Amino acid sequence: MPERISGSYSGSALADAGERTLHVGKDRPIRISTGHRIQHHAGKCSRPHGHNYEISVSVTGELTDEGWVVDKGDVTAVIDEWDHRFLLEDGDPLVDAFEQSGDGDAIVVLDYPPTAEVMSVILEERLEDELPDTVTDVAVAVAETGELCSGF
Repeated sequence: MPERISGSYSGSALADAGERTLHVGKDRPIRISTGHRIQHHAGKCSRPHGHNYEISVSVTGELTDEGWVVDKGDVTAVIDEWDHRFLLEDGDPLVDAFEQSGDGDAIVVLDYPPTAEVMSVILEERLEDELPDTVTDVAVAVAETGELCSGF
């Protein structure tokens, strides 16, 4: 006969458990390969190039009836939208070049320069929009290299 473990929380009473934080990519970050350029930069970063970004996410909220803060797949789905894409700032002539070459679906156009800092802010906003109303806080860290990380 299986052992049964009962706690003080069951069924819909999980909502009374208080807020919890789910860390996605804490010890093993989510990796995406993404290109970009910082158009108005005076150095090398103005050239088109790419990185293997490492992204970590913390999501805080109430437990759902499924017993979690959010489904990890919902978090990774938003991040994966940028995998093997090229991030460009609106107005960059490369936007037209990609579209004219038939690769318009390979770009993501942002209102700001596609820096790690901007990426973390936009991913936080996208996740806040996509995740359930039980979520109260989202924090995203984007590491462009081992030396450069934005967030948390």
